[in-house]
Formats: sequence, structure tokens, C-alpha cells
Amino acid sequence: MATVHLRIGDLVWGKLGRYPPWPGKIVSPPKDLKKPRGKKCHFVKFFGTEDHAWIKVEQLKPYHTHKEEMIKINKGKRFQQAVDAVEDFLKKAKGKEQNSDSKGDSKGKKASNKPLKILEEDDEDLSALKDPSEKDLTDSDPEPSTIERLGAGPGSGFKWESSPASSMEPISKRLKIIEEDTGSTSIQAADSTAINGSITPTDKRIGFLGLGLMGSGIVSNLLKMGHIVTVWNRTAEKCDLFIQEGARLGRTPAEVASMCDITFSCVSDPKAARDLVLGPSGVLQGIRPGKCYIEMSTVDPETITELSQVITSRGGRFLEAPVAGSQQLSNDGMLVILAAGDRTVYEDCSSCFQAMGKTSFFLGEAGNAARMMLILNMVQGSFMATIAEGLTLAQATGQSQQTFLDILCQGQMASTFVDQKCQNILQGNFKPDYYLKHIQKDLRLAISMGDMANHPTPMAAAANEVYKRAKALDQSDNDISAVYRAYIH
Repeated sequence: MATVHLRIGDLVWGKLGRYPPWPGKIVSPPKDLKKPRGKKCHFVKFFGTEDHAWIKVEQLKPYHTHKEEMIKINKGKRFQQAVDAVEDFLKKAKGKEQNSDSKGDSKGKKASNKPLKILEEDDEDLSALKDPSEKDLTDSDPEPSTIERLGAGPGSGFKWESSPASSMEPISKRLKIIEEDTGSTSIQAADSTAINGSITPTDKRIGFLGLGLMGSGIVSNLLKMGHIVTVWNRTAEKCDLFIQEGARLGRTPAEVASMCDITFSCVSDPKAARDLVLGPSGVLQGIRPGKCYIEMSTVDPETITELSQVITSRGGRFLEAPVAGSQQLSNDGMLVILAAGDRTVYEDCSSCFQAMGKTSFFLGEAGNAARMMLILNMVQGSFMATIAEGLTLAQATGQSQQTFLDILCQGQMASTFVDQKCQNILQGNFKPDYYLKHIQKDLRLAISMGDMANHPTPMAAAANEVYKRAKALDQSDNDISAVYRAYIH
């Protein structure tokens, strides 16, 4: 097999363990950063993210040589954004090289041909990257027979050697922790398009209970990022897909909690959340000192307080972490996580939160995340009902609903949410992205919370009645945009 000699400035495909290959560029590491001992590796900056890592030489392949086959086997949105970033970089680099040629400057060209000495030298002049059509990233291209011997299967031109996730050591962490004047803390993604391989998964065993619209996407992303996950669902058949993806199966919530260091739960309502912990073979039976339990369901603060007390009474550690988003955002790993309770659990879950969301906030004592989540969903539910009311009023007064949407999307209220939900209504497509019955539950809980605080919630109360009518029209298991049907019946 031909030897591949890579240099600073070369574009490459970098591979981390079982994560997909990702486009990057070899750069010089910071002067105070030492190369990992005993490893022949290069320091790589990944496109579409601010992350860098040491990658073993056997896990690097020249970008241009393998571009077509990598594009064939990787179809994700983030992957495509990264490839686009590479192409933009190449266009700019080529333009700089042409300008340099016209001025008779040959210094840049000479620098780009300088062999890399295991990332111990200063960064090179990257404006002198080769033309994309040139094949000079390898001393010689692999022969077809070599490629066939290395092939892992259809669509794969070569087989990457497996390596543990620890072979990648991120220098620029994906998350930034920001202390706020309010006393809350947010962990924010440095780049929401950060690649999957940029996350170093925790070595703690993760359990997940509840594989509904939100839970399914969360578990899928945890597995993609290399976490060890054990799953349980009331309807056991829903576990099958995740078992195929590498998850382990727990027979009961108690077994999952006892097997895992950190157990997440994401179910439909307060009753389901309580039953999961306190019921037969429930989580509480598997809690031992040091075990962590994280409640991700959107429930009332009183339920959170109760669950926190029973978990900690057994020596467990408790965190609530409801999520703002939808099924699509869950699938994309772009949820917003609101956390409260045990701060050390929050920190232990850093890689999990990175896998499932773009941002997470720590809001202090247990119950605060539930309060904030209910307020957010109260606003969203009320807003959706108002949009539906506007669409029906437009129709009733002889105005074009499409024109109403077009105007709305050009104004201050323009958002992906407005556009998607209005399109759902106009197309009569109410496939659930967030269940109508769940937003009505959240409105009900928010109104109750307002009553307890002696604070009026008249807008939420009005919206709640509309959703109740939609439920009476058998819209419970449709998307929240199906509230529109409450106005036309």
C-alpha cells in the first residue's frame, strides 16, 4: 500500500472511532500544546466547527482523493454544510494563489510543499493551497486492487481502522459556560454545526426511559456520539431500532437505574413521571447512593419537588432537565435544555447535553426548570392558537391565507416556527412534531402555576379552551398546529 505523506495546510478526512469521516485541514498546534505521547498524529481543524483534535495518521485520508465516495456515504445536513465550507475555502485559497502568481511571489508556493514534521513547526502560509484538480496530496494514488482490499462494503472506498473515542482530544471545547447576573448558568454550543466527532462521550453508563417523539431523537444522538446507552419503553417494540443501533435493553425502569450511572426519563405528563419512579419495578427501586436521575419530562414544579425528595432520600442525585423544541429539533440534536437541581449532575451530563442540544441552561434549585419550561410552552401554545385564529379570520373575510402567511413571514414575527406551522395548516398536514395534547397539558399546568402565584393568565386560559375544543374534535395525537381545526368546526 502506498504511503500517504500529509503536510500542514493539506485538506483531509479525519475519522474518530465509529463516527463518520469529517473534512478538516492540518494546521500547527498551539506552541504550548504537546503532541500525545506514543502517537503518530496530526493536529486537525474541522470545517463547520471551531473544534480541533489530534488525529492518528492512519485515521486521515486525503480530501480530494476520497471526496466523491465520502459524499456518497454521508448525507447529513451538518456534513453537507462542512463540505460547502471546504469548497468556499478552496475558492478563496485559489483566488489568493492566482493573485500571488500575478505578483511574482513564489514564497507561498514553496512553503506549501514543505513536509510536515509531526506538527512541531509553526503554521504555514495557507494561501498557497494547491488547485483542487491537482493530485499532489499523496506520493502515489492507491491502486484499484489496494482500494478493493481496504473496502468495507458498498459505497466505501477504504476501511478506516477503529480507534477509541479517547484518540480525539478536543482543544476548543464545543460548549462555553456563561455565568449570568441572575445566578443561572448557560452552557452554549460554540458552533451549533459542530461535528458529531467533536464530542468526547462520558464513560458513565447512560440509561434512558421513554422513547416518544422527543426521547427517540435524544437516544439516537446519544448513540451517534458514542455514549453507552440502555433503553426501556413501556411499549417494548420501540426499543428494537435502538438495539440495532447499539443500545442495550433494560427489562424494567428499576433495572435500568441499577445498571446505569445516569438515568434519563422523558415521558408524557406528571402521572407518567411519578409512576415511572414510584410504581412497581420503578426507578426508585434501582437507586443507590451516587446514582443520578434526570427528569426531562415537562411537568409541574410540585412533581419535580416530590421526585427530587424521594431520589435523594435513597442517596441518589437529582436533576430536572426539560427540553424546549420539537421532534425535528430532537432528531437534529438542536434542543434547548433547561436544567435545575444538583449542579454536579449537570456537569457530569455535559457530553450528553452536547449530543442532544445546541444550548443548555442551569437555573438553580430543582423546580425552576419546570417553571421556566411551562412559561415557554404557555407562550408557544398561546401564539399558535392566535396564528390559527388569524388564518381562519383571513379566510372568513375573503383574504388569501397564503398571502397572509407571505406577509407574516416578511415582518417582525417571521420565524421558522411560524412558517412551518402555517404550511402545515395550508397543506392539511398535521403529522405530530409536538403533540397537541401535550401543549394543552402544559397550558393547564401553567395556568395552575399562575393561580398558585396569584398571577392572572387570561391569554393562556383562552388558548387552553381552544385546545380543549380541538381535543374534543379528536386532534389530541396530531401536531399543535391542528388547533386550527377548532376554529373551522
